[in-house]
Amino acid sequence: MSEIALLKVFEGMPDGRRKQGRRHSLQLCLALFTLAVAAGNQGFLAIGDWLNYHAIELKELFGVERIPSYSTVRRALLETDYREYAARIAQFFEITPKEKETVSLDGKTLRGSYQVNLDGQTGDSHPAIVLVSGYVVERGLTLEPYGVTPGSNEVTALPKFIKKLALSGVVFAFDAINTQKND
Repeated sequence: MSEIALLKVFEGMPDGRRKQGRRHSLQLCLALFTLAVAAGNQGFLAIGDWLNYHAIELKELFGVERIPSYSTVRRALLETDYREYAARIAQFFEITPKEKETVSLDGKTLRGSYQVNLDGQTGDSHPAIVLVSGYVVERGLTLEPYGVTPGSNEVTALPKFIKKLALSGVVFAFDAINTQKND
């Protein structure tokens, strides 16, 4: 394969797929997935169509004989640690706030993410999933969401998210609920 910066981003990531029959590297699968999503494709079938449509150019670009099918890319993604993928992509695209930039923070509850078991139902019940996310206003970049501890809320998670960013010189903006005093 030729030296492509996007391939280097995924170097050293553990590949959870079986070794037997593996034709395409995890690096290639993740790079193609990233390009397909950046091109506006949503869903594995759309990604597969995009890969097929651009197969000649992609083979030439990456210096490979074959492009992985959508099912190969799907299997690779299902076995990939999404947090590590997100962190590597954020670093590659420099999706981190810089000094004097404004980061808008807000917490959201994912609709339909809760599970309440009624009489006779099986499965574990759990509270709704709450995420705190950041948005770099000047550049229009969304930061990786921070998961809130189950049973907690954005008010208690926000300081942890800010500490996680560990930035100096960045202005944080958030809604009024997060200005509560400690009792």
